[in-house]
Amino acid sequence: MKPSGTSGREIEKAASLLRAGGIVAYPTETYYGLGVDPFNEQALARLFTVKNRPSVKPVLVLVANRGQVALLAREISLAALRLMDIFWPGPLTLVLPARSELSPFLTGGTGTVGVRLSPHPAALSLLQTFGAPLTATSANRSGQDPAVTAGEVQTAFGSELDLILDGGKTPGKKGSTLVGVSGSQVTCIREGCISFAQVMQTAGPTAG
Repeated sequence: MKPSGTSGREIEKAASLLRAGGIVAYPTETYYGLGVDPFNEQALARLFTVKNRPSVKPVLVLVANRGQVALLAREISLAALRLMDIFWPGPLTLVLPARSELSPFLTGGTGTVGVRLSPHPAALSLLQTFGAPLTATSANRSGQDPAVTAGEVQTAFGSELDLILDGGKTPGKKGSTLVGVSGSQVTCIREGCISFAQVMQTAGPTAG
């Protein structure tokens, strides 16, 4: 499969494929991600098969705006809102209490869901056109290095994806920082582009 550009026409094509249960690779502010409709169980199952990903590993989700977080999380605390104010859009994934109806593919059976608002223009355009959240698991086979170019995505997956949006080389190096937020409790799960120190300083005295 030859990667496509990120023109409005290609974005529309990608959104149409996603609505039909397809898998689309697209650039983010960290690596290339694999997007499927997070509310489509068959699409999620196909994503896990393509990635050869263990079903116990959760998949993070991107939103087009903060209003979409409520479609995924059953609780959005003041601490979570404070972190959104400071770090979104950006490489901070908030791991929030998940709505009970979410697929276990998204939660990995943890009862939580990882959510982020990306500043990447192509990712944001795709999300806005699709009109709903999208998965953003890194574009790689499980255990392999995440792809930072459309060419690397093509090499890894060939024709197994429905579309690859080529937005140029992504920064790579580090993924997003993962922070768990439940009520006033803030827990650092994985340090990435944003340091734990920055997160804890912002979260304030309620962080733990």
